[in-house]
Amino acid sequence: MQIFLDTANVDEIHQGVAMGLVDGVTTNPTLVAREKRKFRECIEEICSLVDGPVSAEVTATDTEGMIREAREISSWAENIVVKIPMVPEGLVAVRRLTEEGIRTNVTLVFSANQALLAAKAGAYFCSPFIGRIDDIGEDGMEVLSEIVSVYDTYGFETQVLAASMRHPHHVREAALIGADIATVPFKVFAQLARHPLTDVGIKRFLEDWEKVEDLV
Repeated sequence: MQIFLDTANVDEIHQGVAMGLVDGVTTNPTLVAREKRKFRECIEEICSLVDGPVSAEVTATDTEGMIREAREISSWAENIVVKIPMVPEGLVAVRRLTEEGIRTNVTLVFSANQALLAAKAGAYFCSPFIGRIDDIGEDGMEVLSEIVSVYDTYGFETQVLAASMRHPHHVREAALIGADIATVPFKVFAQLARHPLTDVGIKRFLEDWEKVEDLV
C-alpha cells in the first residue's frame, strides 16, 4: 500500500520525503488556505518536492468550470492529479478529462455506489472519506471494503485512495482491506512508526548496555 501525506505544508512534506516513505501528496482547499499562500505557488512547490502524484482540487461546481480549472491546474506540473468532487457534474467532467489524458481524483466519496460511478467515468483515483463516514455513525471501513471488492470483481483500474484517516488504526485496517493508497495527516504518519513497547525496549537495552560497559 502506498502512503500519501494529506497536507499542503511544505515543512511536513520535507520531513516525510526525507524518510523515503512518502509516495505522494493530497491537498484540498482547506489545507491550502491554512498555508496562506497562492494556490499555484503552493502546488508547484509541493510537486517539486515529491516524485509521486500530487492531488490539487478544483473549486468550480459546474462541469465546464471544473474542466477549465482542471486543464489549467494539470499544466502546472507533470505529477498533478486533479481532484473533482463526486457530483453528477463532476462525473461528466471526469469522463471528458480522462479522454484528454488528464488524471483525476474523485473526492468526497461516501458509498460503494459513488465509487462505482467514479470508476466507470474513468477516475485515476477514488477517495472514500473514511473518518467522515464514521462521524455520522456509519462504518467507514465497511464502505472501503465494499469499494475494494467492487473494483476487484470488475477489474477497474481506478485506484482506491483511502482518505480522512484519523489515526493509525485506520491505516492498518485500510492495508488489511487492500486499499491501494492511504493518505494521512503528518501527525498520523509520524505515529505509524511509534509503539510504546519499542520505546520501553530501547530504554531497557540502553540501561543494560551501560552495565556491560561498567564491566569492561
